[in-house]
Amino acid sequence: MTKTSPIVFFGTEDFSLFSLRALVEAGFPVSLVITKPDTKRGRGGKTTSPAVKLFAIEHGIAVLQPHKLSEITDAVQRLNRPAGVLVSYGKIIPQAIIDLFSPGIINVHPSLLPLYRGPSPIESAIANRDAKTGVTLMQLSRAMDAGPLYYQVPYTLDQTETRPELYETLGRLGANILVQQLPAILSGSLQPTPQNDTEATYCQLLTKETNFLDLTSLTPGQAEARIRAHLGFPRSRVRVGSYDLIVTKAHAVMDAKTPLDLACQNGAFLSIDELVAPSGRIVTAAEFLRGYSL
Repeated sequence: MTKTSPIVFFGTEDFSLFSLRALVEAGFPVSLVITKPDTKRGRGGKTTSPAVKLFAIEHGIAVLQPHKLSEITDAVQRLNRPAGVLVSYGKIIPQAIIDLFSPGIINVHPSLLPLYRGPSPIESAIANRDAKTGVTLMQLSRAMDAGPLYYQVPYTLDQTETRPELYETLGRLGANILVQQLPAILSGSLQPTPQNDTEATYCQLLTKETNFLDLTSLTPGQAEARIRAHLGFPRSRVRVGSYDLIVTKAHAVMDAKTPLDLACQNGAFLSIDELVAPSGRIVTAAEFLRGYSL
């Protein structure tokens, strides 16, 4: 297996695009992109394609959007044991599909595995106020994020990162190490080592139903970190008076001076700096207090 062997790329989320673009720009022969089907979004039900699909079409790369992964078997077999790369595809890959690739499928995962196996490692690192996170290159296995590790790069957190910022940072970092290490992986000179399963931790799928901040069970620091971790999605909500507010920026204070300084678990307060008003517009706390009665 060499750099000239065909590559099948699995990816759906915007995070995937960093790696796909890096592979193409570095001259790796990406022959096929596998992504999830187009979706309908918004009130008008507009059909939206994954960014990796649009990029692949622009660069003349074939695209498949299977509802069932068994649908890709013939296309992959025609490539005669290609390499596989997977970045935020969004579906579990059956072993029968993994076995079509040599040396299996290489996965870019945005955590220092075995920490944060699962679908929300970036958000979890921010919300838990970790000192560091990172990116792992691993060999995909049937069990979620449990395959052996090829390479890891740590990244220090400064406790100001937001979800969109860290997605971009780790997306670029993952793309860089993928391009750097992929030739050694494909040639066999870089072999994976098993994870220590006893050290594994897991993160959960985030949904809109889990975005309410229960300030009675959070310190201001924990709440502020949760707001940064969930910025964009699923977005953090609090109840203030008769309003259900989406908070986009806040900080901890010891004393309450306005109705937007909210009591937390330890007797201190979360002071809202910026929020989405009922009108849908992002406003500062001062603008909200001038325009709405609490």
